[in-house]
Amino acid sequence: MLAFVLDEKGPHISPDQPEPEPGPDEVVVRVLRAGVCNTDLELARGYMDFNGVLGHEFVGQALDGPLAGKRVVAGINFGCGRCAWCKGGLERHCPSRRVMGILGADGAMAERVAVPSANLRVVPDGIDDDAAVFTEPVAAACEILDQLEAANGLRETRTPALVFGAGKLGPLIAQVLAAAGFDVGLVGRHLDSVEWLADRGITLMDSPPSDRRPLVVEATGSIEGLRAAVAATSPRGTLVLKTTVAGKHQIELAPIVIDEITLLGSRCGRMEAALERLASGEVATAGLIDASYDLREAQSAFERAAARGTRKVLLRGD
Repeated sequence: MLAFVLDEKGPHISPDQPEPEPGPDEVVVRVLRAGVCNTDLELARGYMDFNGVLGHEFVGQALDGPLAGKRVVAGINFGCGRCAWCKGGLERHCPSRRVMGILGADGAMAERVAVPSANLRVVPDGIDDDAAVFTEPVAAACEILDQLEAANGLRETRTPALVFGAGKLGPLIAQVLAAAGFDVGLVGRHLDSVEWLADRGITLMDSPPSDRRPLVVEATGSIEGLRAAVAATSPRGTLVLKTTVAGKHQIELAPIVIDEITLLGSRCGRMEAALERLASGEVATAGLIDASYDLREAQSAFERAAARGTRKVLLRGD
């Protein structure tokens, strides 16, 4: 089986990767599209010490199980199914979880991947493959709304918000927040290719505004972005940290204490919420795709995705 793997040689094409061996209650999925995200790039830099097939953003076709023949996406956290976290629907915090393409489980940059059947969700017919591959990162964007509701109810109409990072994830977060009623500014570089976001009520900014905002989302993954995000958060505001990186951040914590800023770590979200927004058109993705490559060209795709200013790069299956 053809796959793009990470091992002691770094990320590379494996032409004879073993076929996935599904465990109990797992099914094999034929991968139609896979996306390269910043987490994949960080894994290649040593984040999580991962070895195996990369990739956790995908859409495919179930080859067996109750959804055989259906187009599917999947939640990436494979929980034990028995602990309190799993029973509460929060498999992402299961102490013994595996995470597709990140921790203890092969990912989707391959011809086929094994996934727990409970993690699969059917893709509505109105969502094409190039849009469906964004389901996982859109779910991560939607998670912010669920967390805000649980933490402090910060959902007032037209609440000012800033999103730092106009790369792969930031534009998705900005669209989700704008559709939910926030007054959103997107701060980043290389904004020319996302000018269409202005038609969705999002203000594009090449630098932070002078006024501080009660909701700020940091999606740059850089120490400079994090410092700017802290400075842009108003007293008693909420700062959402949305990216994971291999390197260590050093930052002055005193402003967070002095301004009583709430820090909110945010990771994975519900696939159902993402599919709803993709199907309704609340979140558009076509303008975020920089390039598509065949799976056998995954090395070139990975290098393209790592270039500064590149947005989403896709891998095509059969």
